[in-house]
Amino acid sequence: MSQIIDSTLYSDMLRQGAASLYKDKTAVNDLNVFPIPDGDTGDNMYMTLKAGAGEAGGKQGTLSQTAHNAAQGMLLGARGNSGVILSRIFAGLAKGLEGLEEADAAAFARAMSAAVEEAYGAIPVPVEGTIITVLREGAEGASGRSLEEYFDTLLEAMQISLDRTPEKLEVLKQAGVVDSGGAGLLCIFRGMNEALHGIRQAEDAAPAAAPQAAAVNLSKFTEDSTLEFGYCTEFLLRLTRAKTNLETFDVKELIDWLNANGESVVAFRDGSIVKVHVHTFTPGQILDHCQQYGEFLTLKIENMTLQHHQESNQNNASFKRPKQNYGIVTVAAGEGLIAAFKESGADVVIPGGQTMNPSTQDFVQAFEQINADTILVFPNNSNIKMAAEQAASLYKQADVRVLPSTTIGEGYYSIAAADRDCTDIDRVVSDITAVMESVETGMISRAIRDAEGEGVDVVKGDFVGYRGKSILSDSPNRAEAASALLDKMGAGERDVLLAFTGEEVSEAEAEQLQNELSAKYPMLEIMFNCGQQPIYDYIFVLC
Repeated sequence: MSQIIDSTLYSDMLRQGAASLYKDKTAVNDLNVFPIPDGDTGDNMYMTLKAGAGEAGGKQGTLSQTAHNAAQGMLLGARGNSGVILSRIFAGLAKGLEGLEEADAAAFARAMSAAVEEAYGAIPVPVEGTIITVLREGAEGASGRSLEEYFDTLLEAMQISLDRTPEKLEVLKQAGVVDSGGAGLLCIFRGMNEALHGIRQAEDAAPAAAPQAAAVNLSKFTEDSTLEFGYCTEFLLRLTRAKTNLETFDVKELIDWLNANGESVVAFRDGSIVKVHVHTFTPGQILDHCQQYGEFLTLKIENMTLQHHQESNQNNASFKRPKQNYGIVTVAAGEGLIAAFKESGADVVIPGGQTMNPSTQDFVQAFEQINADTILVFPNNSNIKMAAEQAASLYKQADVRVLPSTTIGEGYYSIAAADRDCTDIDRVVSDITAVMESVETGMISRAIRDAEGEGVDVVKGDFVGYRGKSILSDSPNRAEAASALLDKMGAGERDVLLAFTGEEVSEAEAEQLQNELSAKYPMLEIMFNCGQQPIYDYIFVLC
């Protein structure tokens, strides 16, 4: 077993950590406290770590440089709350390893303390009994002069902490599970320990494999073509002391210059690395200017005219819409639901939702499509909010506000009710918040295990109806579960019911349920739409 972690070994540790989680990510997903198939912690953590391993792997440099490259990859690749927290853990590790060519057990222990500090600092209200507890108690319980001793005690302390998470968090105790984020973290560090022992990752996982570039149709830009959209230019710039003063370098001055010489600028600094994305007709000018501060680590330039032809039928981050008072970005899954959000007024709908959480990078790319000084973001899911907020903190070209929409219903009605002509953004946000508070959303999904709700016994395989985290109905019949749910939600006292049918619901079944509900609630205006969303057979929105 190696007693020193260098750049190459750290890259291997990340890859093996991802491979270890890959093998058990389904089991981590299934530690969902709610008894429906919407657990995605394992997937989110795996894809986040995979993004970091991809940035770290295959690059020469010091341990410090590799750790920062990995943290940068995780920052943009973070998905879901667990993925965002994981990205901050490895950002803390990178801070703790700053300036090091290699690390022994004592140095890695100090880096783990920095990871704990970074993770806790990233959460406004830290909750014990979660991934951060497993990290902290693992770091506090680890000791040893050698890396072997250190990791043996670290993994033992993490396991003990994970087993005790139900004692700290009542919702875990009631569900009979341990914390899924903590379980995922333990999988990762087990894999990292395997790499220390020289164990290679499983070939089928291939977590660090680079994505294949899309084929370029060269016939779309010929000798007679004119460059219409410029070049999408992206790079990582390492600031060097030979060229600039790292202490006084102001990334805001660089951003101002980029905005004056390009469009769709996204730029931020992480330590001595500056990440830049810019659309320009003169990439050479951009590169010449930036090289006065350091040297390029990565560089990509793409002809956006080709992108336009190749992606004409898709959302394209290369083109901005006409200037507007404010732009709206939201998240939804299912062709029908996405179409409904666009019709309600959303400028960009990021495909995703539960089990398909968009990454921080996905949000940044969505922001690039908006031509407005203010962008309002509707996550429509509490597990997407942190990635949206992380993207908002990175994007400096607009005032990005992440609104507290945690359900499809809140997002849909708020967007539909938004006054697009109003220039008072604070008033718009206030009105939207009021609409959110008046909307209730209920959902129907199939139970993956027996459980107990609020006076409701859930049977595995039945259909359950719930509002928020409260289970209100259970039945082997989907329509009966839906009707009982609406009763509990007080549908008869509401004015409008909007229903989105899932991909498993037939048109005939939906029509029959609509007729039954119309007879049951004669004063309720009822509208059914084909949402085609996964997981949720029905999404009911009452207002």
